[in-house]
Amino acid sequence: MAAKIHSTAVIHPTARIDTDVEIGPYSVIGDDTQIGAGTYVGPHCIIEFSTIGKNNQFTGAACIGMPPQDYSYHGEHTRFTMGDSNIIREGVSLHRGSHATNLTSMGSGCMLMANSHVGHDCRLGNNIIMVNSAAAAGHVHIDDRALISGLVGIHQFTRIGRFAMLSGGAMANQDIIPYVIAQGDRARPVGLNLVGMKRNGISGDCIKSIKHVFKTLFFRGLLLADAIARLRAEKLPPEAALILDFCESSKRGIARPRRELSEASND
Repeated sequence: MAAKIHSTAVIHPTARIDTDVEIGPYSVIGDDTQIGAGTYVGPHCIIEFSTIGKNNQFTGAACIGMPPQDYSYHGEHTRFTMGDSNIIREGVSLHRGSHATNLTSMGSGCMLMANSHVGHDCRLGNNIIMVNSAAAAGHVHIDDRALISGLVGIHQFTRIGRFAMLSGGAMANQDIIPYVIAQGDRARPVGLNLVGMKRNGISGDCIKSIKHVFKTLFFRGLLLADAIARLRAEKLPPEAALILDFCESSKRGIARPRRELSEASND
């Protein structure tokens, strides 16, 4: 069966499109593009220099694999890749990599809502949600199952941990550890994402260990390095130890709770 390509769509001769793909009116599939089976490309989309997996949905007016917004980029051959079963809503922009890493990548099962943006050289994991007009600047890393609420801005080179949730309008300029809810201008953790953890099947014992790690890191009056050393000596489940791994690998520094945040708020 031939791909369902609208007569007004423009397809570059080098594009490789699976036979089970639908492409809507006035969309442009550019050079060096691969689109996997079951993918729907709505009207007025532009996709170029990209590898698109299976069963992805582009509602319309999305721009995928556009050149990086980087003055030092001079037309080098770079790419954008995504996995399977992602939902990309109207007005989303996903830029390909710069010469720094040559790649922007996204995993599978993500939903990027209207007008959200992922800049060059970002690395997105799986099952991430970015709500309307959320924006990740260049070189941002967002780990699995993070939730980025509407109008959030993430500074370049910042990392967002697994199961972290950035509240609406937050501006993150330091790394946000896994499992927390962070909010505010220069976002800081305000508590743990307990609902998100429970919904995703993290056991009660693991959540208890994650609470213990969170409190030891930030509410025991210890230097971060000393708190990590103390926690490393304990027998933590992998889910809780992930926070320590994250802290030790941070390059921008860890966003910490405000002093007035009491331990009681996380019980």
